[in-house]
Amino acid sequence: MSVVRQLLVSQLTAIELPPPALIVAAAESECAAAGIRMIPVVPGGAAYPLMGDAPLMRETLRAIADTGVTVSDLEIAILTPITDVARFRPFLEAGGRIGARHVLVTGYDPDERRLTATFAALCDEAAPFGLTADLEFLPWSNVPDLAAAISIVGAAARPNAGVLIDPLHFARSDSRVEDVARVPRDWLHYWQICDAPRERPDTVEGLLHAARAERLYPGEGGLDLVPLLRAMPSDLPISVEIPKAELARTVPGRERVRMAADATRAFLGRMA
Repeated sequence: MSVVRQLLVSQLTAIELPPPALIVAAAESECAAAGIRMIPVVPGGAAYPLMGDAPLMRETLRAIADTGVTVSDLEIAILTPITDVARFRPFLEAGGRIGARHVLVTGYDPDERRLTATFAALCDEAAPFGLTADLEFLPWSNVPDLAAAISIVGAAARPNAGVLIDPLHFARSDSRVEDVARVPRDWLHYWQICDAPRERPDTVEGLLHAARAERLYPGEGGLDLVPLLRAMPSDLPISVEIPKAELARTVPGRERVRMAADATRAFLGRMA
């Protein structure tokens, strides 16, 4: 019997769409939920700070009510040596108001003990709002691979802590499919999907560009997606994260969301 996998839409797939439009695009693409980037990755980067924009918050709540599409995850809590997690409270409160379930977290602190403590504190801040904190490993960060993420989440020992697996970062960090079995099931809340060329960029700039601007639809590239797909729980929601900056020059965001969702479903169907 084939498994029906719940699809979500990542903000990065159509970064230019504000939350209400992304939620509508998700509904049109028959996706159950959408992620919202409320804090930029870099200063001045694209983001939709609902915590400080009352009209946009009202429009977002209306889109949720009208479509039935929910909010899966909030982006992005970046932890550094000087992070004060209390400053995330308005972000978390806004997430609770829109019914979000997860916070995407990245770590940029070379002191693993301090990073672990900060991550644990963020988990504690997020818990009252019904949010998990999901640590994503990135090859250029201080959580460079799955093993590092497992170590930090395990040491943090918080019930709402999780690990987020993105196949692009999984491949570029030389993480092993065998290590997925080391991740407790209750640490996995959702995961992401995309494809990319097999060749690994040889600079950080190349890694960043590939991750943030140009990915491929599942099955179109050289990532070894099938073993990872089989290693992940079959009932785990999948966030479609496929930015295509070049395509975005000519194809509107709502159409790109549909294309990404359709391509992902076709890939999953072939693997069923």
